[in-house]
Amino acid sequence: MQRDIHPTYGPVVFRDRSAAEGDQLVLTRSTLAGREGLPTVEIDGEAYPVVDVDVSAGSHPFWTGRGRTIDTEGRIEKFLRRYGQA
Repeated sequence: MQRDIHPTYGPVVFRDRSAAEGDQLVLTRSTLAGREGLPTVEIDGEAYPVVDVDVSAGSHPFWTGRGRTIDTEGRIEKFLRRYGQA
């Protein structure tokens, strides 16, 4: 690898603000750790930079099981009306 061309890779916390159980924190490693001005959070006595995300597995309807299918007309009825009985 060439020196001084790669981004800083280090520990960072991703925080899902929209999770139902309050803030959900995921400690992992990322190149976002090298960014200046990120807020920090303390976990087990260590301060880590925090990146806020809108959606994660803790808040996405598919993974939480709270997904809904909004079907106002009825897909089957619409299909049968359009194409008739097959």
